[in-house]
Amino acid sequence: MDPITTITGPVSVLDRADVDTDQIMPKQFLKRVERTGFGEFLFYDWAKEPGWDLPPNPILATGRNFGCGSSREHAPWGLQDYGFKAIVAPSFGDIFYNNCTKIGLLPVVLPEDDVKAVMEAGEATVDLENGVVAIDGREVSFHIDEDASYRLLNGLVESGLTLQSSGAIADFERTRERSGPVTTSL
Repeated sequence: MDPITTITGPVSVLDRADVDTDQIMPKQFLKRVERTGFGEFLFYDWAKEPGWDLPPNPILATGRNFGCGSSREHAPWGLQDYGFKAIVAPSFGDIFYNNCTKIGLLPVVLPEDDVKAVMEAGEATVDLENGVVAIDGREVSFHIDEDASYRLLNGLVESGLTLQSSGAIADFERTRERSGPVTTSL
């Protein structure tokens, strides 16, 4: 995945609370395990509503408890494939939040009033390195788990962390081989 430091651009607004993963990516589109090609099915049922307009901007601002419901990985895949790089909301479903950080989609938790300000501004800058969202000339701080931040800043999937330690792992394995099998006494 690509490293994330700063995301700047227009904001798409989905001012709805409790959007679950079934609404983000309906079940009939879960027949593949590739991570691409899901963007066209994003919010499939809602996209049929008159006046629906959700442009594929880099930032999505939405209501509280976004991504609640099932643990479907296809929801973050679809959001990313559609063009979103960051999602700003007052809260997220836990599994959804973690799935986002694993694929390079940045979930940002801000107080509800600040999310509304992002929606109204229409443009924002999300600075992961400094943990701030810049809107209308002011900055709002956000926190993201240190491990997730490290992976996102360095463009690493979880297995990338293991690969970074491959030298130390090889050294450990050589040491274990020289010292003989591990024995236990009962």
